[in-house]
Amino acid sequence: MSDEIAFEDFLKIDIRVGTVVKAEPFPEARKPALKLWVDFGDKIGVKKSSAQITQHYTIEGLIGRQLMAVVNFPSRQIGPIRSEVLVLGVADLEGEIILLSPNQDVPNGGRMH
Repeated sequence: MSDEIAFEDFLKIDIRVGTVVKAEPFPEARKPALKLWVDFGDKIGVKKSSAQITQHYTIEGLIGRQLMAVVNFPSRQIGPIRSEVLVLGVADLEGEIILLSPNQDVPNGGRMH
């Protein structure tokens, strides 16, 4: 378990839902990964990310899929791309990432409450 934080600190983390509109292989990554373009709606727009999700997801299966991501962390350079959001997931028993996503379609850009 992590150290406790104040509720106000949690509120600073902006977690939103977006839809994958484009995905490509990321052969330059140190660990197998995919490049993702995620649409967070009109206010935030389309943002890029890199995700180590190659065990459970295909490019074709990701297009149109909704997922959750932190949208207010500073962007990071990951190889040749600038990752603008942190896609959220949980490791399975083998340590492979399963994406967090709503269980019903919701509007892109919706904030987690």
